[in-house]
Amino acid sequence: MTGVPASAAGGSSGAHGAPGSAATSGAAPDSGSHGSGSRDTGSRDIGSRDAGSHDGERSVRGGKIAAAAVNQASLWNVANLLTMLRLVLVPGFVALMLADGGYDPAWRSLAWAAFAIAMITDLFDGHLARTYNLVTDFGKIADPIADKAIMGAALICLSGLGDLPWWVTIVILARELGITLMRFVVIRYGVIPASRGGKLKTLTQGVAVGMYVLALTGWLATLRFWVMAAAVVLTVVTGLDYVRQAIVLRRQGIAERAAASEETEA
Repeated sequence: MTGVPASAAGGSSGAHGAPGSAATSGAAPDSGSHGSGSRDTGSRDIGSRDAGSHDGERSVRGGKIAAAAVNQASLWNVANLLTMLRLVLVPGFVALMLADGGYDPAWRSLAWAAFAIAMITDLFDGHLARTYNLVTDFGKIADPIADKAIMGAALICLSGLGDLPWWVTIVILARELGITLMRFVVIRYGVIPASRGGKLKTLTQGVAVGMYVLALTGWLATLRFWVMAAAVVLTVVTGLDYVRQAIVLRRQGIAERAAASEETEA
C-alpha cells in the first residue's frame, strides 16, 4: 500500500521518492528499449525499402540491357544476313569479272556464279523478312542498295568491256535510281507497291545480265540479245507506270489533306 501512494504522488517525499525514482528509472530502460526496438524496426524497414529500390533499379537496368540485346540481336536475322551477303558479293563479282582482262571464260563463269547467288538471295530475303516479321530499319535501307549495287556493277562491267552498249546501261540505271528516289519523295502520301510488271522486269533483267556475263556464242549469244531487249522494254514501261502511280498517289494525298483541313476548320 505504501508504494502505490508514493508512486501516485509522483515521489513528492524523499523517502518515498527513491522507490518511485527507482521504479521510474526502472521503467525508463524498458520504454527506451521499446523505443530503440521501434527505431531498429524502422531502420530495418527503411533498409528493406532501400534494398527494394536498389533491386528495382537493377531490374529496370537489366530489362533495358536485355531489350537492347534483343534489338541488337534482331539485326542479325537471316533476311539481313542474305542482304549483307549480296553487299559482300559486289566487290567479289567485279574482281572475278575483270580478272585476266575480263575475257577469260573460266573467270566469267565464276563471276556468273556470284551474280546468280546475289539474284537468288534477292528473291528470298524480302520474302523471309515479311513472312517471319524480320523487317528492320537496316533491311529497309540496305536491301535496295544491295539490289542496285550488284546490278549496276554488272552493267558497268559489261559496258566497260564492250559487251553491252552504254545506252542500255544508262537507261536501266537511270530508271532504277529514278524510281527509287521517286518512292522516297511520295512516301509521305503512301507506298507504291511492287507490281507484277516490276517483278517480271527484275527477273528478265537478271536473266539477261547473267547471260551477258557468261561467254556465250552462237545462238545463245543471239538469244541473250533478245532477252536484254525485252528487259529494256519492261524497264521503260514499268518505270512509266510507276511514275503514273506516283502522280495519282500524290494527287489523292493532297486531296485527302485538303478535305481533312476543311473538316478541322468547320
